[in-house]
Amino acid sequence: MSDLTFDQLSLAAPLLKALHESGYSKPTPIQAQAIPFALEGRDLLLSAQTGSGKTAAFVLPVLDYLINDTRRSKKPRVLILTPTRELALQVNDSVRRYGNELKWLFSVPLVGGAPYGGQIRALKKGVQIIIATPGRLLDHMRDGRVDFSELNTLILDEADRMLDMGFSDDINAIIDAAPAQRQTIMSSATWDGPVGKIAATFTRNPERIAIKTETAHIEERVYFCDDLGHKNKVLERLVCDPDMTQTIIFTATKRSCEEVADTLRDNGHRARFLHGDLPQHKRNRIVEDLRKGKCDILVATDVAARGIDIPAISHVINYDLPRQVEDYVHRIGRSGRAGRSGMAMNLCSLADRAQLASITRYLKREISEEQLEGLEPRKTAAAVKAKKPKGKYRGKGGQKARRGNDGFKARGQGGRGKPSGNGKGKPAYAGKKRQSRGARASA
Repeated sequence: MSDLTFDQLSLAAPLLKALHESGYSKPTPIQAQAIPFALEGRDLLLSAQTGSGKTAAFVLPVLDYLINDTRRSKKPRVLILTPTRELALQVNDSVRRYGNELKWLFSVPLVGGAPYGGQIRALKKGVQIIIATPGRLLDHMRDGRVDFSELNTLILDEADRMLDMGFSDDINAIIDAAPAQRQTIMSSATWDGPVGKIAATFTRNPERIAIKTETAHIEERVYFCDDLGHKNKVLERLVCDPDMTQTIIFTATKRSCEEVADTLRDNGHRARFLHGDLPQHKRNRIVEDLRKGKCDILVATDVAARGIDIPAISHVINYDLPRQVEDYVHRIGRSGRAGRSGMAMNLCSLADRAQLASITRYLKREISEEQLEGLEPRKTAAAVKAKKPKGKYRGKGGQKARRGNDGFKARGQGGRGKPSGNGKGKPAYAGKKRQSRGARASA
């Protein structure tokens, strides 16, 4: 199948012309397997990692269908649901690029953070393809602006991510509004749990296609850090590497996203931050600045960075490890695009060892531990693993004190446990009030 060309996939001539003008002659593995089934109208369950060409695997068949549909209806014929605004805009760009020869074709992205006016005008004028995030689409549906009576194809892109983001009820409401007789295409990193139930309920005899994209061209490293100050010094050393062209740094929260970007700018780097609270026009401008080389470093949260496809990104730095192991593959896949080599660097505390182990089990490979000269951690993961705590220290009350993640003994009953680190006094957190889970989440 490696010798297969797009010309052999029975796609319409205008699509082949657009593909050739874009420099594409051979389909990726998921495109080669999915497109023939999609052209037959089969329901599909697609599973592929980022950078596999999955978007074109469903965009090309729906464009082919619209070319052969002689009705030229102004009602939506195709609905593509995505979890984030950035991914919706990326899919819309693909529709316009591959449908460049189809002057009668109209598509509209219905996403939050964008003005309603332009979206309402497009829907009134008539569109064949809607690319939407669930929340904004439901707003238009409730106001009676969307008529799905002639919908032929429903596509749920990154369905697992939409469920993780809490869109389960919205997705069910949208699917219920679509005609029962339709083609359904879903993509997901996994088919376990709720996403599997949706697939079983709303698809008919689907064809399952799973492609494992090799990431051998992406080198991976882990740097262990003692504390936040040490982590920031390691980060500064890494981003000063002249081999870095453009870099995405992933953080766990919006607050840390802004703080890291501000620190980098204070140190003279051309850095911007991107997270879900920014208005859509500003998010679009930031991504465009990155694409045009006006900034070198983008600090982003997972949600905001979904759908960013910029070939010039050479490095990805996980300032914080992702909470979901599947997101690790999506993150590092922002580098090494279009066959280029990439680098993924992970900044971890010793408390991150469990999550790092989960990621390596998921990947079925180890990530090499590296150190920077002059910034070596006081403790390494290997040393901690080799020397397990024996629990011989006790608090004054006689009960064994437990070892916390920061290297200090917790208080024993009836007295204070002894510090197991350098013995210079209280732990760093002493006297500080513990944040509630809600407070941490709001950060």
